[in-house]
Amino acid sequence: MAGKPVTAAYYYRVRWGCHDEWIELFLRNHWPILREQQRGGRILDVRLYQPRFHGDGRADWDVLVTITWRDWAAMEEHSEPELALRLYPDQETFRSEERRRFELLEAHWDVPLEERPLPQA
Repeated sequence: MAGKPVTAAYYYRVRWGCHDEWIELFLRNHWPILREQQRGGRILDVRLYQPRFHGDGRADWDVLVTITWRDWAAMEEHSEPELALRLYPDQETFRSEERRRFELLEAHWDVPLEERPLPQA
């Protein structure tokens, strides 16, 4: 697996009635950090999903973010704190809003995915 891209799925279950606030905080505070890592080559792709219709599936998540990392080493790096300091000079507001974003969650889990090749027809 060394040297190959790694995709991880990040599932979020947001408290009822707080979805718009959570998305707003994610886009304001976390997306710029992810985008900066994408520009630097650590992250290859980021996608944000939500069910099209309310109540689809098991409803144990309502926001899904997939991130494709350059490789395992990139996934295990921890450069976010340095980026947050550079991107958000008002660290007090940034930390407060990030705390709030996680207060709005009922659940959150990360799933590194291992792609399995399919047999050719």
